[in-house]
Amino acid sequence: MTRESSHRAFERAKRLIPGGVNSPARAFGAVGGEPIFFRRGEGAWLVDVDGNRYLDYVGSWGPMILGHRHPAVVAALEEAISRGTSFGAPTEAESELAELVIQAVPSIEKVRLVNSGTEATMSAIRLARGHTGRDVIVKFAGNYHGHVDSLLVAAGSSAATLAVPDSPGVTAGTSRDTLVLGYNDPAGLAEAFRRHGERIAAVICEPVVGNMGCVAGTPEFLQAAREVTARHGALLIFDEVMTGFRVAYGGAQSLYGITPDLTTLGKIIGGGLPVGAYGGRAEIMDAMLPVGRVFQAGTLSGNPLATAAGIATLKVLRDGDAYAELERRSSRLASGLAASAAASGVPVHVARCGSMMTLFFNAEPVTDWETARRSDTKRYAAYFWGMVERGIYLPCSQYEALFVSTAHADDDIERTLAAAGEVLAGVGGL
Repeated sequence: MTRESSHRAFERAKRLIPGGVNSPARAFGAVGGEPIFFRRGEGAWLVDVDGNRYLDYVGSWGPMILGHRHPAVVAALEEAISRGTSFGAPTEAESELAELVIQAVPSIEKVRLVNSGTEATMSAIRLARGHTGRDVIVKFAGNYHGHVDSLLVAAGSSAATLAVPDSPGVTAGTSRDTLVLGYNDPAGLAEAFRRHGERIAAVICEPVVGNMGCVAGTPEFLQAAREVTARHGALLIFDEVMTGFRVAYGGAQSLYGITPDLTTLGKIIGGGLPVGAYGGRAEIMDAMLPVGRVFQAGTLSGNPLATAAGIATLKVLRDGDAYAELERRSSRLASGLAASAAASGVPVHVARCGSMMTLFFNAEPVTDWETARRSDTKRYAAYFWGMVERGIYLPCSQYEALFVSTAHADDDIERTLAAAGEVLAGVGGL
């Protein structure tokens, strides 16, 4: 499989863009080699600039739950673009998308649209601080909430110490009001509230993590987060940018039966276009301008193209049997990967929640960042490139989730499993 055109495209990009990519997740730094440049997508497939075809399990990192160029989404975009691309003024489509979100997500009474998941989490945290009058935010190691300064931090020396900056440009002052705790550790969370409870504005977590690989929160942990925040007058924020409308139509909170105070969304509600949202109880949301005093604004928020694509996507998911088919095919993929690894003698842990999953090259169950980081990243890199050479496009990091779309047919799953069997047989010798 030749990728000469991708190589030339990358050389050009490196002269123009830092590292040749507009997001480091695209840089292939965790697997080596050069990123693949793509030209088009159709259904479950991507085609690169050299004409190579790949079954796509990245799906633009989650939003392409209906696959690429779904007819309903294309039609909605064509109609919307015929009327204009941006007005910087209210449209009825904003209310229609908001209504769909509110009807689907149990905790949301009011919602505000923004332009990205990062913007959603940043705004939700500002709102939590403004609503409670407190400063400290609790997050968990391995949970990614976008490149918000106060959340781009690493843990201190113990479970309940304040965080330290994790990137140049993030100041100590920015990070001093963030606590980083261990995921799936109710005792550590209780200790943090014992020591800092009167200062904590909110706990933010992914109920199912996607950026240390797919790692589900235990019911005990998530229930503890709900109870301890309520007891201390803090807010619970579920970051469902990745899981919202992905693991279930009502998000992970509908699976767990836990009602957070605020929820952040993104990915799927834009149907592949840039969008984000945050919402929750009306009394909290009404603290935002122009009703309340907490500031947040955005010229492109509720963009007519993004709302059109999002509305079309959510209606297809609402009105069909998408989730039953996603569950069936995702279950087949997960069980097949586990069986192939076992047959090849390769120790793995396959983690799955709905149509997102990770094949960890790790003999032990992965429950937090400490266990995730013990995965064999060298084996994953070999597995990644072996699958690429067989026309299967996977996340370019051990610590990312893959996604199944409604466009993946049974034959596509079987093709993927056949390729994985061949690759895993070779990876076992590493």
